[in-house]
Amino acid sequence: MAWAADYTSSQIKLIGIAEVLGAAGLILPQLLDIAPILSKAAAVGLLLLMAGAVNTHRKRKEPIIPALVLGILALVTLFL
Repeated sequence: MAWAADYTSSQIKLIGIAEVLGAAGLILPQLLDIAPILSKAAAVGLLLLMAGAVNTHRKRKEPIIPALVLGILALVTLFL
């Protein structure tokens, strides 16, 4: 992952934690039927995270398709 050279190890860890928490936030509130609005908040957070990923890959002239697809999936999840 060449993009990782642009970030510190702390920033990379923070991105990873945000992705894991976002995934848990999409699944757990719906699965446990607890505050389903949290799934919407997680979808917004993941959408913003993927927008940043698309921008980073675009600037580095790397493929943006994977991050773009994940962003679109987060957007679709937001409206379900």
